[in-house]
Amino acid sequence: MPIGDSNSLTDPARFFTAPSLPRQRQYEALRAFFVEGRPSAEVARDFGYTPSSFRVLCHHFRHDPHAREFFVPTTVGRPPGVRHHDPVREEVIALRKRNYSVHDISRALDERGHRVTPAAARDILRDEGFAPLPRRLDEERPEGVGPAVQPVADVREFPLTEREFVTPCGGLFLFVPDLVRLAVPTLATTAALPGSKPIPAPHALLSALTLKLWSIERKSHVMALCADPGLALFTGLNAIPKKSFLSEYSHRIERSRTLRLLGAWQDTLAGESLGTGASLNLDFHSMPFAGEHPVVERHFVAMRSRRQPSILAFLAQDAASNVFCYANADLRKGEENEEVFRFLEFWKKHHGGKLPGELVFDSKLTTQAGLARLDAMDVPFITLRRRDKRMLAEARALPDSAWRVVTLDNVNRKFRTPRVFEQTVTVAGCELRQFFIEDLGHEEPTILLTNQRTRSAKQLITRYAQRMLIENSLSDGVRFFHMNALSSAVAMKVDFDLALLVLASGLYRRVAQRMRGYDDAQARQIFRDLIDMPATVKVTPSQVTVTFHRRAHLPLVMASTLFAETPAVPWWGGAKLVFRTAQG
Repeated sequence: MPIGDSNSLTDPARFFTAPSLPRQRQYEALRAFFVEGRPSAEVARDFGYTPSSFRVLCHHFRHDPHAREFFVPTTVGRPPGVRHHDPVREEVIALRKRNYSVHDISRALDERGHRVTPAAARDILRDEGFAPLPRRLDEERPEGVGPAVQPVADVREFPLTEREFVTPCGGLFLFVPDLVRLAVPTLATTAALPGSKPIPAPHALLSALTLKLWSIERKSHVMALCADPGLALFTGLNAIPKKSFLSEYSHRIERSRTLRLLGAWQDTLAGESLGTGASLNLDFHSMPFAGEHPVVERHFVAMRSRRQPSILAFLAQDAASNVFCYANADLRKGEENEEVFRFLEFWKKHHGGKLPGELVFDSKLTTQAGLARLDAMDVPFITLRRRDKRMLAEARALPDSAWRVVTLDNVNRKFRTPRVFEQTVTVAGCELRQFFIEDLGHEEPTILLTNQRTRSAKQLITRYAQRMLIENSLSDGVRFFHMNALSSAVAMKVDFDLALLVLASGLYRRVAQRMRGYDDAQARQIFRDLIDMPATVKVTPSQVTVTFHRRAHLPLVMASTLFAETPAVPWWGGAKLVFRTAQG
């Protein structure tokens, strides 16, 4: 029996009257209260408890049976229930002789009704002199449930045998008619994108584009869908490529090939209502980068109002359809001012030598000398001018009679009656129209510059107010197409990822144009209402039937022209696609 302190050797009674061990002290205090009937406060004081803590101790003693186990024997240094002569100990040793790890032993004994943790098994084996188990081959491990090994993507293994399955990605097949009509997979051949025998270039492009259409935030998240047969069928492969392939593949595509891909896409859209170029919005966007990389420079990130490591991207958007038509994330510092002219060369090459009808951008896109070059090229533009103290003082000095009120039409905004003052200024040797604009929602006057000399002030201000919609489209690209989802090592090449954004935004707009009421809807709303729906897919060698499950917005899809089309899909060996509903 343990001894409380050294004084108990000379005075045995002190062992009971002044216990030093916590469990013995609890026992003697509770005995004094319940058996001897001493007051609670007196017992608490004599045994070193506060009155409240002793009342809690009494409460637990009354209601918790385990609180009364004062003299339960314990085994110091060994797990409970595993002693030298315990049969469980012998089973642990026998299982180790069969090459079981401590985790395998714990699971095996748990199935037999014996609870032995891996740590307890490790202690037993250490006491018996067993060394840690070396790493085993797969065939040396005991049979059990393990991770499923998915097949390697290979077009030669693509099955068109009769089968039926349910996929959560059923709405993705709504893009197939436009993919066939625009021959999107063949753009890979036109752009000379890399490929291999297992995954040819058209299938590689379609696989990467599929993830952008399905709004997968990071390419590593494809692993959650790599076992889905619907995603594999959509790309014409036996399985969707894994994240390692997507990362490696994107880095094999240099800027020249990405530019050819964007050009081939523009050539494909010739004659379509997307990207006519009547008026284009231009802007830079900085995508924050959280890792460390020697080629990533620091740029100003507007959403965080600071300079930090980021990828600078140039974007061009068609104002009429809100579709991105050009992107470049292969920019270095000092190249920003010339990017607008590289874009104009790209546009002329793929639009029969014609320049865009109008460019609308802010003051940081190019320099004043660049504005003079645009004017010399007869490219109409509208831009902001940076405010400085001299120009603000000039605006404040204007008399009230110099201003006139303009009412903006077809602009959904609060401030629709701004005050305007117009003058002609010389910038870098060319004469431009300059507008001071107040009451447009800013504390300081907005200053517009343009080389369009015949359009009215009302038309120009209305057009620039509409340009602010590009911020909404950028937000859509950031939030839905995940432009800012850069991994710490830039695993997906950003320039190629933005090229996929251009293609995906056009395909989303084509689907929206087929749906009544969705002409101006953003991609995330289209995905939520129309694309994100499950389906049952029945495959035969000659036909793929996609039967959509009941959804609230399914009648809109049924009323579109998609249900009337039965395209023959080249990457399915010419099998036709047919849409059905659960009602028939």
